[in-house]
Amino acid sequence: MSLRRSGRAPAAWALAAALLLSACAGGVIPPGTSGPAPTRPPRGGGETAARPIPSTPRPALPVTPPPTTVPIDSANAASAGVTRGPDIADLIPSGERSRKALQAFRLSCPSLMKRNDQSGLTRGTDWNSACAAASSWPEASANEFFSRYFEAVQVGEGKAFVTGYYEPEIAGSRTRQPGYEVPIYRRPPNLIDVNLGLFSDSLKGKTIRGKVDGSNFIPFDDRSQIVGGSLAGRGLELAWAADPVEFFFLQVQGSGRLLLPDGGMMRIGYDGQNGRDYTGIGKLMKDRGLIQAGSMQDIMAWLRANPVEGAAIMNENKSFVFFRELTGAGPLGAMGVPVTPEASVAADPKYVPLGAPVLLSLDRAEPNGIWIAQDTGGAIKGANRFDSFWGAGSDARGIAGGMAARGSALILLPLGSAARLGQN
Repeated sequence: MSLRRSGRAPAAWALAAALLLSACAGGVIPPGTSGPAPTRPPRGGGETAARPIPSTPRPALPVTPPPTTVPIDSANAASAGVTRGPDIADLIPSGERSRKALQAFRLSCPSLMKRNDQSGLTRGTDWNSACAAASSWPEASANEFFSRYFEAVQVGEGKAFVTGYYEPEIAGSRTRQPGYEVPIYRRPPNLIDVNLGLFSDSLKGKTIRGKVDGSNFIPFDDRSQIVGGSLAGRGLELAWAADPVEFFFLQVQGSGRLLLPDGGMMRIGYDGQNGRDYTGIGKLMKDRGLIQAGSMQDIMAWLRANPVEGAAIMNENKSFVFFRELTGAGPLGAMGVPVTPEASVAADPKYVPLGAPVLLSLDRAEPNGIWIAQDTGGAIKGANRFDSFWGAGSDARGIAGGMAARGSALILLPLGSAARLGQN
């Protein structure tokens, strides 16, 4: 939220994104397709059993682009290059994934019809017909809804990279007591966001975050300073966690549940970040030869086996996330609505309209099918880069912690949108 993440952290802070390499970028692709993406059993760090690979048709992978491509720092989807996709009538699978996607799409509609689409692909009114139909469409035929009201486009190369996030459940307490010594902080009142576009047209869309020191605006405290106690004694403690490693990964996710000593549960959600750059410690540890794989399970095991060195490595990620208590449904995504397990993805709003359906065809069975882009993340940047939400619990943790899938992505837009884009 979304790392998001009004929802997860600005820094979307997708778990696997934290652990793995970042995203692909795009170019303009001529019409044409190649064979379907290969499939293989899921990798869940030994915690998740392989699921059967679906037999439903999937969109074909795009062909290799010609050398004349748009630079990877294209401003948005429209400038990255948009190609009309294939007919999706036979590509949208029936079943639970499509049903959940329809539910998630309904939640997005009120915001979707009013939002300013940064991607340049749609206008708010484009969504009116689909949203009106979604309100009463029977969920048993959700795949027919998407087939009837949408058409597919490919942004840039269409080559997708998908990671996973989940809602962690960790031991916590509302008060400090033996066994619960790791502070979970509220957003400090002196943490200030500055819109640089107010000072110069050349800086439109850019923001910085820091604090005022006398007459100077300086960076806010980094992780090592905060962990070392720089915010202690200011009444900012929202709650206390039992395990610094578990809390570190909850920060990466941007939201989570605290399992309280009395058997109750406290849900916390993202409420800001210290403005420091995010560093994925998984890649850092792999580069140093400390771990072989980059899953969350591998990283946690090493941190626990090497607590002193592990604490120092966690501090190399200077980013620190602040939280607030959530009392309603959650966790919330960047659109301000709850994200739906196995139906919501985080995406870069410069390349995907928030609220739009996305059709994924990947080399992992679990994420294939329709998702709704309802969240964002600081590590989720570029065309066709997604972070899939799997909910809470051990299954969700196992899948999200080992998710790193590659393949192709199609963005579904309301009928008529592609023709208008072709005229620009």
